[in-house]
This record gives sequence, structure tokens and C-alpha cells, in this order.
Amino acid sequence: MSIDTAKVPGRRSLRFQSLDDILADVDKLNQGPLRALGNWSSGQILVHLATVMDWCIDGAPMQAPWFVRVMGWFMKNRFLRNPMPAGFALPEAAAKYLVPKEKTWDDGLRHFRSSIERMKSSAERKPSPFLGELTRDQWDQLHCRHAELHLSFLIPGQNEG
Repeated sequence: MSIDTAKVPGRRSLRFQSLDDILADVDKLNQGPLRALGNWSSGQILVHLATVMDWCIDGAPMQAPWFVRVMGWFMKNRFLRNPMPAGFALPEAAAKYLVPKEKTWDDGLRHFRSSIERMKSSAERKPSPFLGELTRDQWDQLHCRHAELHLSFLIPGQNEG
């Protein structure tokens, strides 16, 4: 049974300014027990974040419909500045790429760290399948907003249920 993630209580409030901020939070989460709220495990969350990071360097295997890309172009700055809301259901075409299979924390952490290092060391950026062309700084800010959303569901100091 799926949980309505827009209504999950107890999420952390996060605000990242850089990829290093995201990595620092994940490193803190890696220091002890961890509980994932919502529908995904802690490993799935890390793989999901890493997958989107990989797409910005390698290119995405899919593209949003034209009307979504046009809407995204108009709302780009909002996505880069404001928190992403929980509870968004991915369309089936995107979900097949973005909803990860079950992964352990360690597997997700390896993928996530590799993707962060690639982001920090490569100037290459491909267009977003939803927002179109983004600068390196815009991509970094989008990853900050994206990580704030998903990492808010990870609660340190408690065992995963």
C-alpha cells in the first residue's frame, strides 16, 4: 500500500546551498541508524538522487512531453529557488527510469558518492528532460532542491522499518 508522501509527518526541514552541503548531510546520515519515511528505502532514495545527477552529465534516456517542457521553461526559476513539494506522482513514462528498485543503503551510498564526485569534477551538463538547458550552477541548485525533498524523508537515530 502506497503512502501519500504529501502528508507524511516528521520529515526533516533541509536547505542546501551546494553539492558539498548535500554530501555532508548524507555523511551525517551514514553515521548511525536511519529510518526512511514514505514509500522508498534509504538506499532507493540515494539511487534516485544519483540517477538524476548522472542524467545531467550523461543525458536522460527520456524527455518530458513538449507541453511539460514549455511549462518547465516558464517555471524554471521557481524550481531552482523554492522547495519541491512532496507527493508528486511521476508519470509512468518517467517512473520506469526514476523509481529505483530496492537497494541497500551501502549500494545507494556508493552510487550517490560516485555521482556527486562526477558532478563536482565534470563541467559537462546536458539539458534537463523537464526544464531544458540549465547552466552548471542551475543544475547544482536543482539537485539541492531535489535532495532537500528526498533526504527530508530520512530520519537519523532510528532503525529503518
